[in-house]
Amino acid sequence: MAIAVMGTVPAYAQDDQQPAPAAANGDAQVFEPGYFAQFAPRNALDMVDRIPGFSISGGNDQGQRGLGQATQNVIVNGERLSSKSESVRDQLRRIPATDVVRIEILDGNATSIPGLTGQVANVVYTSNGASGQFEWTTGFRPHNTEAQLFGGEISVIGSSGALDYTVSLSNENNRFGADGPVSITDRDGALIESQYSKLSGKFDNPKISTAFSYDFGGDVTANLNLSYGSDFFSRKEPETAIDSAGVTRTREALVEEDGPEYELGGDIQFPFGPGSLKLILLERFERDNYSSTVIDRLSDDSPPRGFRFEQTNGAGERIGRLEYDWKLWGADWQLSGEAAFNRLDRRSRLFELAPGGEFVQLAFPQGNGGVTEDRYDASLSISRSLSSTLSVQVIGAMEFSTIEQTGFAANSRSFKRPKGSFAATWKPRDDFDISVTLAKRVSQLSFGDFLASVSLNNDNQNGGNNELVPYQSYNVEIEANKTFGAWGSLKLEARKAWFEDFIDWFPLPGGGEARGNIGDADRLHLQANATINLDPLGFRGARVDLEVVKRDMNVIDPFTGLNRPFSYDQEGSFEIDFRHDVPGTDWAWGANLDHFDQAPYARRFEIGREWEGKVFGSLFIEHKDVLGLTVRARANNLLGARDYFRRTVFDGPRPEGAVRFEEYRSRRIGPIFRLTISGDF
Repeated sequence: MAIAVMGTVPAYAQDDQQPAPAAANGDAQVFEPGYFAQFAPRNALDMVDRIPGFSISGGNDQGQRGLGQATQNVIVNGERLSSKSESVRDQLRRIPATDVVRIEILDGNATSIPGLTGQVANVVYTSNGASGQFEWTTGFRPHNTEAQLFGGEISVIGSSGALDYTVSLSNENNRFGADGPVSITDRDGALIESQYSKLSGKFDNPKISTAFSYDFGGDVTANLNLSYGSDFFSRKEPETAIDSAGVTRTREALVEEDGPEYELGGDIQFPFGPGSLKLILLERFERDNYSSTVIDRLSDDSPPRGFRFEQTNGAGERIGRLEYDWKLWGADWQLSGEAAFNRLDRRSRLFELAPGGEFVQLAFPQGNGGVTEDRYDASLSISRSLSSTLSVQVIGAMEFSTIEQTGFAANSRSFKRPKGSFAATWKPRDDFDISVTLAKRVSQLSFGDFLASVSLNNDNQNGGNNELVPYQSYNVEIEANKTFGAWGSLKLEARKAWFEDFIDWFPLPGGGEARGNIGDADRLHLQANATINLDPLGFRGARVDLEVVKRDMNVIDPFTGLNRPFSYDQEGSFEIDFRHDVPGTDWAWGANLDHFDQAPYARRFEIGREWEGKVFGSLFIEHKDVLGLTVRARANNLLGARDYFRRTVFDGPRPEGAVRFEEYRSRRIGPIFRLTISGDF
């Protein structure tokens, strides 16, 4: 359909010219709007995504502990993005490309923002009056899913006097599914049961977001961010099975989840003494209403069997933070303090299907209760350039926290932990830099691990653990960046982490299992990102972007005493992205290959692994001016990647337990087709 529409309108050709090269400006590599002209970007995100060798990472939306120091490698007009409910990509998508003055690639140490190291993109923009953008994504899959009709976003950004504002309405959504055979065999490989399962699901997250910034003059500015949304999730997974005796079993399996979420955040910055003081407040809350129902019916006229599990979670976070910045002895200093109050209130109910067809509630007290954490920390940071080629950043911090559990297995504990980092960047030439970071960090706990829950479809129960403590890590991180002129760029990263009180599955004294602290662990992360421009080879307008990741992990399994990877972690991945913007036209096309290796998991009574692959492949075609709109058609999973699951279940705790059964699943995902239309108004 997209190709047919494109063929009915004239192609308003781009200028037949090479992209303007990035320029060096002091310590920064600067990308002017002309560099991105061949890509016809609609917004700042389109531009950042086209910077050679650069990929967006970090952000407060990725489970960061409080607000703390910055973790994202993108800033806007020299300031970090502080929302916890929206990603960096969400916020960049709302800045029109016509408002972007330039994008600077900076040394994180030189930004005077504590926590930033390595390469950082600073998007410099100014509002040019009110303007709007929209993006609509629709699509379908031939198998197992409904059509995806209502994904996208519409936003308005502008200014009125001293007030800058952004208003957006979005719906992040997805439709997914898979179908295929499942085999259950005994320890000798004999077939116990043959199954056929069909998964179909959908997700929608409509949300309204606003951001206001007011300049009072005299270096006094204030910001206010508001968002409200709700998520709707549904997953159906019926299956039909025949056992070795010829009895047919049909299963109904349904998971549903919904609930509202909101965030209210604001800050004000003003001169104070020899420096500048910034006060930040943030309140966020989310309620999830979750239910899971599984019913099995047999062909031998025995009564149906089934369970229902219901859970309501209310999770919130309240943060107050101050940051005082000043300059002294040629360095940028920041003194900060933060108070964060996190909370979870959980109510769970478990039911069993009675012979009469009604669900009868069972006792499940371990799934009810609350968890709170009151945390206070203070830090002092110093950032300074020691020479024209060397800069350093030092952060020292102390954290105090109290974790309290109410309801079942009530408990209270207090902790005091030092943390901080040292970072240095050496840039001997404009086309090369290397940074080294040494850091001690404290993780954010998942409060749901304190209380029990069940997974009906896999016949698993997760016990609660009121002795959980956040794990700590000691980190060494190295990042090197090299540009090769017209040929492209290369970034290499190596990150080594040593963990104390690492969290994974561990045995409970009563015979069950829960998430718990299992001791020391370590992980090595190696990553390479490269951009290869094909213009020097005569293939004008074409480029290849590569990303390769490899991880090596070591932790002692608390059940067997043997070394193994972290459960569910990433073992490796690669992505190859080819794009060709055809010179002299408004057409672009390309292809993508990606693969992700997920580590296996290890529990008390089973081991297993869930993954998709082997390789996903996609093709796209794009026209950048269809009646003023950008239209892209994409076909995904053209190489037939499938949904896989394998597990071995034991009749007793590992390693003494004998194999009870082995399960293997291989389900078809099928091709995925998407059409995206975006424009301005």
